[in-house]
Amino acid sequence: MKTIQKENLKIIGISVRTTNQNQQAAKDIPALWEQFVTTNVIDKIPNKLDGKVFSVYTDYESDYMGSYTTILGCEVSSLENVPEGMTTVEIPADFYTNFTINGQLNENIVYNKWLEIWQSDIKRSYHSDFEVYEKSTLKEQKGTVNIYIATEKVN
Repeated sequence: MKTIQKENLKIIGISVRTTNQNQQAAKDIPALWEQFVTTNVIDKIPNKLDGKVFSVYTDYESDYMGSYTTILGCEVSSLENVPEGMTTVEIPADFYTNFTINGQLNENIVYNKWLEIWQSDIKRSYHSDFEVYEKSTLKEQKGTVNIYIATEKVN
């Protein structure tokens, strides 16, 4: 775990509004991933910078238990020419605490790390958090995932 400063990022992808209450996100987010994969969204995103996939959590109603929007997509050079049915988000430049995890995706490594994050004493900003998946990690269902949590600046 380390805190770093990141520049702003532009993402185009598909989204869902969800909440962690009553395990709703545990239904909505896997369904969003299923849609992302089965409809080959990654190939329809214009102006992609690379093959990394971002899972962005933004538009927080309050904290991690309130409603928020999840967007699955790719970093792009421009938010122009957005295909129908897709959405955009700009992740602001800010300080982010980075968690790097390795392993099998089907062993809930990402969800388990989120459980730790939710129970931690990190001073979160709750504007945008995101996960970054290498294309090879998604293809092989194992590898490295980076989670970035927007945090208040620590002096």
